[in-house]
Amino acid sequence: MLLRLDAHDGRPLHEQVAGAIRRAVAEGECAPGDRLPPARDLSRALGVNANTVLRGLRALRDEGVLEFRRGRGVTVAEGVDGRAQLLERVRQLVDDAAHLGYGRDDLAEMIRGLS
Repeated sequence: MLLRLDAHDGRPLHEQVAGAIRRAVAEGECAPGDRLPPARDLSRALGVNANTVLRGLRALRDEGVLEFRRGRGVTVAEGVDGRAQLLERVRQLVDDAAHLGYGRDDLAEMIRGLS
């Protein structure tokens, strides 16, 4: 798994770490059940603090993308393929809406209107 961070990206580093892993899962570089390298190794490879990587990993755990298992490390959650892709698309939609001047509430109202 090759992760890269964009020095010109304005997002916080932990969000960039989470986004890079999300993309790796969505693009099939990491399959459900695959084990991620230790946070210390990821931090060295990315040139960021280990706590920054851990914060990104915890966010992905909270989203259901990753699982933390004692003795097994961090693995990609089962059944996450479609969820990761959908979450990435939703994030892009929120970014696009913000670019056009719409807030999250406006976007939620638009979605409710589709039902």
